[in-house]
Amino acid sequence: MKKYVMELVMSGLLLVCFLLLSRQAAQVSGTMKEQENRKEIIAVDPGHGGADPGMVGLNGLEEKEINLKIACKLERVLTDKGYQVVMTRKKDQGLYDASAPNKKSQDMQRRIAFLENASPVLTVSIHQNSYSDPDVRGPQVFYYESSQEGKRLAQEVQESMNRKLNPQKPRTIKGNTSYYLLKRSKGTLIIAECGFLTNPEEAALLQKEEYQQKVAQAVADGIESYLSSRK
Repeated sequence: MKKYVMELVMSGLLLVCFLLLSRQAAQVSGTMKEQENRKEIIAVDPGHGGADPGMVGLNGLEEKEINLKIACKLERVLTDKGYQVVMTRKKDQGLYDASAPNKKSQDMQRRIAFLENASPVLTVSIHQNSYSDPDVRGPQVFYYESSQEGKRLAQEVQESMNRKLNPQKPRTIKGNTSYYLLKRSKGTLIIAECGFLTNPEEAALLQKEEYQQKVAQAVADGIESYLSSRK
């Protein structure tokens, strides 16, 4: 009888130990996954700012304002996904000195210096597009022509934006060798042109909080898809 009781007690203790170890293993696994995500710093660059309005669209709509709003939403989405996010600016300002003779040049140089210091796994620069024909619309992603990783990231983000924003005529990614950020960045960087401020319907959409959130979510999903494929 005593032997039977002892066996029951030992079985119970083993079961408790097993459950505790399983719970601890799950917690460790979750923590490791979170830490793995946290190691991957993502840089978000809201284009223009301060004295540089960027593209001025219909009814005086300034690109810099739309860029910042979408970028801030993108930061929140990525943070909620567990990534560490750094931004080149968080308010309406440029990265230049007030006394600088060439504010635009200094601004761009400092963006590159900021990115080099942050060493992100990737950078997304948020912009808005324009064209002489007001019927042209739709998001388009640019990458440095010789960057294979940039091309892969651009493709993932472009496909996500096409899928989630459902433009009438989906656009394709485009290689570029002249944009300053693409040329000078040592890491993987893309420029996401979220829409055309010269198209009346798209310009109206880009001013709405709900649509800005959809854009941010689409870009974030594309980033996550790219990072998953790398692992």
